[in-house]
Amino acid sequence: MKSRLTRNWGLKIASFLCAAVLWLVVTNINDPIVTYRVTDVPVTIKNANLITDRGQVYEVLDGTDMIDVVTVSAPRSVIDSLDKSNIVAEADVNDLTSVDTVAIKLSTNKYSDKLDSIRGNIDSVRLSIEEKQTRWVPLKCGTTGEVREGYMVGSVSSDQNLLRISGPQSIISQVSKAQAEVDISDAINNINTDSDIRLYNEAEDEIIADNIEKSVSKVRVSVEILEYKTVPLVCEVSGTPEEGYQFTGEIAFSKSMVRVAARSKILENMERIEIPQGVLDVTGATEDVTVLVDINEYLPEGVTLIEDNFVGRVNVTAKIETERERAVRIPVGQIRFDGLPAGYQAVITEPANECSIMFAGLLSTLDSLTAEEVSAVVDLEAWMAGEEQEEIMEGSYWMPVKAAVEGKKLRQSSVTEVRVHILTDAEE
Repeated sequence: MKSRLTRNWGLKIASFLCAAVLWLVVTNINDPIVTYRVTDVPVTIKNANLITDRGQVYEVLDGTDMIDVVTVSAPRSVIDSLDKSNIVAEADVNDLTSVDTVAIKLSTNKYSDKLDSIRGNIDSVRLSIEEKQTRWVPLKCGTTGEVREGYMVGSVSSDQNLLRISGPQSIISQVSKAQAEVDISDAINNINTDSDIRLYNEAEDEIIADNIEKSVSKVRVSVEILEYKTVPLVCEVSGTPEEGYQFTGEIAFSKSMVRVAARSKILENMERIEIPQGVLDVTGATEDVTVLVDINEYLPEGVTLIEDNFVGRVNVTAKIETERERAVRIPVGQIRFDGLPAGYQAVITEPANECSIMFAGLLSTLDSLTAEEVSAVVDLEAWMAGEEQEEIMEGSYWMPVKAAVEGKKLRQSSVTEVRVHILTDAEE
């Protein structure tokens, strides 16, 4: 029996080899080795705390934490059961080299022992490692866009004015300010919104970096939207100039129209800015009177001036002129009598036809004066009181004529007398 088992060793070995070859041939025909490619495979960085615990920060350079192509070789039966989610790429900071690179280890989360090979187009993650810096920077607010015509931006504020940032020293040192901006395009009402915070350098270029930490990423910004309009200044003059002088009625402003802004409901009823009586006083004036007025004192609550380089101070001038005189001749029949007792008549005997009355006033007013505008009267009661007469007596008397012009600032500058003949009705 034993000789039978050990007989023909060469033949038996040849048979075994043929069987093995046949098995390999059959296996490769039924489940051959194939290649599978996966793109954009992210690399997980492990134990990054080994860097951060030293007070340092890191940045992945050149996108080396993403493998463009991973190629897997394995039997078809294995490949058919794999997809992108099964590819594992890791870089362990424990393997950090002196040139700040970390080798990438590729594997699959199943059938890893059946892979023929797995490789990527890159084999390491490149890092930039530097000291971590933390500092506070001013947080400012701004706007973009334009409000609707007739409106403007008032105050812009946020609920905080400082921001804490942390990150690589080389980047943090470049930050000069943080800013939150609000789009105000076509706005007519106040805006309150949360706005993203962006970082800028001194050249106003935005700094974009994923490895910067901010104490907050958004801030509440309030933008006041005001309506504006242009309104005139008006002023009321008080007092009386020196005798022989008059206020012409003309007021000159170094700036007569100003632009103001306020909320719409306040502004809709505002038609002018009034400088009250007492501010411009011409008492005893013999020449133009000018005062410097701060119109901010007379703005309604909630209204502000909005013109550049104008702080609200205006020179206001009341024009004063010397009075002139002019004689106006009126028919004596135009003179009426007041206080004539019943049963008497009064007749002007001199002058016979016209009476000359002297008026004083502004030249422009005198030039336009006509005789028809003059109201002239002889007041008999006043004359009797001046003559200390208790009753009128028949006879001829020189009596004063009082004259005035309604609606014009003129005064009678001298006494004008007429001879009046008093007679009873019985003498008629």
